[in-house]
Amino acid sequence: MSASLPSPTLTTLEEYEAFPEDIRAEVFDGQIYFMASPSQLHQTVLTELLVSIHDHLRKGDGRCQVFPAPFDVKLSDKPLTIVQPDILIVCDKEKLDGKRCNGAPDLTIEIVSPSNAADDYIRKLYYYKNAGVREYWIVDPRRKTVTVNYFEGNMLNVQYSFDSTVKVCIFDDLLIDFCDIADLLDI
Repeated sequence: MSASLPSPTLTTLEEYEAFPEDIRAEVFDGQIYFMASPSQLHQTVLTELLVSIHDHLRKGDGRCQVFPAPFDVKLSDKPLTIVQPDILIVCDKEKLDGKRCNGAPDLTIEIVSPSNAADDYIRKLYYYKNAGVREYWIVDPRRKTVTVNYFEGNMLNVQYSFDSTVKVCIFDDLLIDFCDIADLLDI
């Protein structure tokens, strides 16, 4: 007769919220994953994307908001799944409670770090798609690629290089010129 393995203890929302503010972590199906601090390259790309998106949204109808990490997105209560996309856009203000986004954002963008590439390309792709995120971008500064997953339009893994202008599919008129971003990077 074989002994059963003890089941791992699942992290609760209360435990997650008790972490010190300087601890960066995500929770997938109740399992906690700690994150390293982002690099200068990562933050440069994040800033440029954030400014482009923010400037565009300010000219719009004010329905959508953009947030940079760290900003929690609770995708599921049971089991608890909380992520911190590098950039997210939320158009349904009912999902915002002052602390986090509860439910799927309209757009999530992850900027790949060499230490966690599989998280962005595999794990988060799975969770974002299943949670109902409309569009998910994976920006890889080292490869100089942008992978667009427009779930709502059933468009998956469309790759662009950093010499492209990429349309944000959930908007009619938002284009991001990655040439401008590539010019700032020393890679």
